[in-house]
Amino acid sequence: MQIRKLNDLATLVSLSKRRGFVFQSSEIYGGLGSCWDYGPLGSLMKLNVKRAWWNAMTRRSDICGLDAAILMHPTVWKASGHIDGFSDPLVDCKDCKTRFRADNTDSYINEKKCPNCGSKNLSEPRNFNLMFKTHMGPVEDTGSVVYLRPETAQGHFVNFVNCQASTRYKIPFGIAAIGKSFRNEITPGNFIFRTREFEQMEMQYFVKPGTDEQWFETWKELRWGFYKKFGFKMENLRFHPHGPTELAHYAKAAFDIQYLFPMGWSELEGIHNRSNFDLTQHSKFSGKQLEYFDEPSKEKYVPFVIETAVGCDRMFLAFMCDAYREEVTMDDKGQEDVRVVLGFHPAIAPIKAAVLPLSKKPELTSVAEKLRDQLAEDFDVLYDESASIGKRYRRQDEIGTPYCVTVDFETLNDQAVTVRHRDTMKQDRVPIADLNQYVQVGMASWK
Repeated sequence: MQIRKLNDLATLVSLSKRRGFVFQSSEIYGGLGSCWDYGPLGSLMKLNVKRAWWNAMTRRSDICGLDAAILMHPTVWKASGHIDGFSDPLVDCKDCKTRFRADNTDSYINEKKCPNCGSKNLSEPRNFNLMFKTHMGPVEDTGSVVYLRPETAQGHFVNFVNCQASTRYKIPFGIAAIGKSFRNEITPGNFIFRTREFEQMEMQYFVKPGTDEQWFETWKELRWGFYKKFGFKMENLRFHPHGPTELAHYAKAAFDIQYLFPMGWSELEGIHNRSNFDLTQHSKFSGKQLEYFDEPSKEKYVPFVIETAVGCDRMFLAFMCDAYREEVTMDDKGQEDVRVVLGFHPAIAPIKAAVLPLSKKPELTSVAEKLRDQLAEDFDVLYDESASIGKRYRRQDEIGTPYCVTVDFETLNDQAVTVRHRDTMKQDRVPIADLNQYVQVGMASWK
C-alpha cells in the first residue's frame, strides 16, 4: 500500500466544502475576501481544538481563564503601540493598480518593480494601520472612535490586577483567553491560514524578573509537547528563533513553532518573552500601578511576561493538513483504489462514532436509532443509512471518524455490534451494553 500526503491546499479546500468543514463566507453573493464560515463538522472540530488548548492551559493549578471584551478603551491601543506602530508599508502600482506590501515582496525589495506587471511606476511606500476602526455611540465623530481588537493579549494585561486579586494566585501564574481578533490584512490568503477575522488562543504567564529566561524555555517545551500529545508528525514541526530584525518592539526573545504546510514552513504558534513592556506601558498611560507585591519577601515589582499565542483557525488548518492521507492500493483490474483518511486524534475528530445499520429494514434501523441516542449521551455521533456499507465507511474515513458501529442481523440475536477502527480497519464485536465504555476507553488510550 502506498501512502500519499497532502500536496496542495486546493485538495483540502474541496474536501472542506464537500464534507461541511469550511465554507466561503457569503458565498451566494460571491464571497467576502479571506472570511470563512465553519460548517456542521467544522464548527464541532473547531470547538474540539479550542477545548484541547483550553484544557492544556486552565487545568493547571497556576492558570486562570478570561473572556475580555472585543471593544476596549482607545487608549489601550495607544499604550500597546498598535496605533503608532501596528502597520505595514503599502505600495500601489500606478499601471495595473495592484496594491502590495513593500516589506515582503521580493520583486519590490530587489528591483523596485510591481510583482504583478513588472512596472516601476509605483507610489511611495506609506504606512497602513491594520486595525479596523469603528465608532461607538450615535454620532460618528473623533471622540467616539474605537477599534476592533487586533489581539486578545491586551485584555490580559489590563486585567492583571483583577485576575490576581480575585484568584489570589501567586507569581508565577498565567491568564488564558480564547477570542475573536481582527486585522485588516493587506495580503491575506492560503485558505484559513491568514484571514481578516480570526480566533486567537493566547496565554500570558507572569513571572518574577530574572526567572523569565527559565520560564521561556519551559513554555517552549510544554507547547512542543502539546503537538506531540495530539498526534502531530514531529517531522512537520520545527522551532524558528526570531533574529534581531524580526523581534517585535516589546519582545526580549521569541521563537515560532513552524509547521510544514503545503505552501511551505510557516508560523503556527509563537512563544515570546515580552519582558515587562506591557504592564509598564499600561501603568504609564492609565496612571494605575500594575505591580505585584510578594508578601514573604516584602518585594514589589512589575512582572515579566511569557506569552504563548496561536490562532485557532491556523491550528485547525494544521490539524487537517497533518491528518490527511491517501491510502492507495491496486484492484484486480490494475486500477488505483484510493481511501482518503483524516487520521485525527479522537479528541479533535468532529464525530467520534458513526452508527450504520446494514440495511434500511425497520428491525435494524429501529435498533440503530436507539443506539445512536445511547452513544450521543457521551459523544458527538452521526447516523447514516444511505448507500452501501463500504461507501459509508469511506465517507466516515474522509471526515476522520475513529469508530464505525454497524448494526447487522446478528445484532437481533446477540445484542452486539461490529465496531470498525478507522486507521487499522480492524473489526471487534462489542455488546451494545458495553459500547459507550468501549469507545471511551479506546479514545483515552489512543496512540
